[in-house]
Amino acid sequence: MSLPTVLLIALAAIFALGFVFFKYFSGNKKRSGNIFFLAGLRFISVFLLLLLLINPKITQQLLVVEKPLLLIAVDQSASIDHIGRADSVQAYLDYLRADTKLNEKFSIETYGFGSEAERLGEDSLKFNSQQTNISRSLKTMGKLNSSKQAALILISDGNQTVGEDFQYLKTDKNINILPVVVGDTTTPVDLYISNLNVNKYAFLNNRFPVEVVINYSGKQTITNKFEIRSGNTVLFSKEVNFDAENNSEIITTTLPATKLGSSFYTAEISPIDSEKNTINNTRKFGVEVIDERTSVLILSSIAHPDLGMLKKSIESNEQREVKIAYIGNSLDLNLSNFQLVILYQPNSKFKDVFEAIKADGLNSLLITGTETDWTFLNSVQQNFSKDPTSQTQEVFANFNQNFSEFQFEDLGFNRFPPLEDTFGILKFMDRSFSPLLFQIQEGVQTDLPLLAVAEKNSVKQAVLFGENIWKWRVKSYLDSGSFEPFDNFTGKLVQYLASTKKRDRLSFEVEPFYPENEQVQISAQFFDENYGFDPMGEVIIKLENSGTGTIIETGMLLDSNRYKFEAEDLEPGDYNLRITEQHTGISRVGSFSILEYNVEQQFSSANILKLQALAQNNESALYYLNDGTSLKEHLLSQEAYVSIQKSHEKNVSLINWKFLLALLVLSLGIEWFLRKYFGFI
Repeated sequence: MSLPTVLLIALAAIFALGFVFFKYFSGNKKRSGNIFFLAGLRFISVFLLLLLLINPKITQQLLVVEKPLLLIAVDQSASIDHIGRADSVQAYLDYLRADTKLNEKFSIETYGFGSEAERLGEDSLKFNSQQTNISRSLKTMGKLNSSKQAALILISDGNQTVGEDFQYLKTDKNINILPVVVGDTTTPVDLYISNLNVNKYAFLNNRFPVEVVINYSGKQTITNKFEIRSGNTVLFSKEVNFDAENNSEIITTTLPATKLGSSFYTAEISPIDSEKNTINNTRKFGVEVIDERTSVLILSSIAHPDLGMLKKSIESNEQREVKIAYIGNSLDLNLSNFQLVILYQPNSKFKDVFEAIKADGLNSLLITGTETDWTFLNSVQQNFSKDPTSQTQEVFANFNQNFSEFQFEDLGFNRFPPLEDTFGILKFMDRSFSPLLFQIQEGVQTDLPLLAVAEKNSVKQAVLFGENIWKWRVKSYLDSGSFEPFDNFTGKLVQYLASTKKRDRLSFEVEPFYPENEQVQISAQFFDENYGFDPMGEVIIKLENSGTGTIIETGMLLDSNRYKFEAEDLEPGDYNLRITEQHTGISRVGSFSILEYNVEQQFSSANILKLQALAQNNESALYYLNDGTSLKEHLLSQEAYVSIQKSHEKNVSLINWKFLLALLVLSLGIEWFLRKYFGFI
């Protein structure tokens, strides 16, 4: 208690004494015993009232006994139910929760996990999670209880479907992991497809690759047939041989893409007679066949590394063909044979080309640089202009977060080397151009486009103000270790410019196929009448399973410059979708398929090797579901798990002491009744 508070209490006592003296003793010569008793009551009342007004804080010492934690993490994935151990796991959990000795020694907390960990109540377990991430769940529980001594019981079959490999996980010293094995510990005879790799898209009249990995667990020598079918038609067949040593085979083949649209296939390895789990012998997959053949013409009057880079980057998609032509030579080309014409650093020799592009309504990409004839360029188009000088300037790129014409990722453009262009004041007269990238000049961010696109009457144009874009592709490779990110960016730009499809006010993106258990993500964009993104739209999505008739209808959430919908655990089947903007009534329809593949049903036994490795890595032992006694005895016998008595200081305001208020009321009441009784009132 502070010194000012003590002084206030002393003054309160002095004031109470003075008040009593003037009330009962000043001028009163008859001082009977009753007077002294009444004076004492009045002193108590006044002093308590002043004390409550001062409201000093009293420090209390509280002793708390803190038990060590016993964390129980239960695998709630569908694989537990699939191997027939759901009831056993529930019974084991109830046994641990109800044990008197464990509750006396530990503070027990229960968690369930699938793809994420969550705190469990007293309700029964639900083994319905379609993904298992043991590593993430253990890390989550470790972070939540990092400051306390704890034992963590992991009840699982050890079959993880997503995430980091948990067998190498090592927890903090204060948390001891105790794995409990769920399921058969002996490896059953099983022949299964462990992996299937195929692209979601294929090109018309091409062949697309399929890679299938088949594994075998068993000791006998077997010969079985593997097939890939489309409906009842067998497209590929091969006999495979396995034994105890040769227990895996990778099969690669190519299949023909003969018709546009979605095609469904089934890969199947015939089961063994003694095989219990035959679900994992079959894998369904789908491919969307598209016709994306695009011819691109690059016209230039000079040789430059950018030309070769553009050809290489665009042709990374084998459905695109690029032709480079030099306009100084005799040019005998029909421009209408190309979906996109790239004009590289044009000069007066390009006059006929500009007239042909305008007359035929061709899509074009214009790239300027230090060799560009800006006097000519200003005269042949009215979209932008520049007053050129003999000097050059370096221009850096800044990514436009609000670009909405098509979707692409920021490759770290602000870290890319600068492009070089003629120095001058750039003016834009056409407001229909939408910037993908802005210019940074001498370290200053500007609102001038570096790369911009526009669409007028279904004709698409783009302009890039700077040469040496080949350096961007090299920088992207150094950053990512691959040309693929930059080539994807180039591909999306070319795909947008080469497309003759009219732009809609409402558009959406959806994959043609989703494996079962994978999150379905659908994005949409809604534009106003001027084709600017409208964030005030009310976009509704409606899904209908054409097989079961199940309907899901909900609003799409705004996320940056897109409306998004995400869903998990949709039933396998074909889905029709309709996306509608409520205010305008504009709607678009589409479809997608969810292919049947339950990853949790691919397992028929426990992965005891990984659980054992986890136990050894954390210096603990492995326990089994049918033996709860051993784990209980271990927990009760370990001296590391001890209760700790902790002292806590707690500041309590005096006004919270209810008995002081009761004493105040009691003293005032007794004084009033006695004064009434003695005739002083």
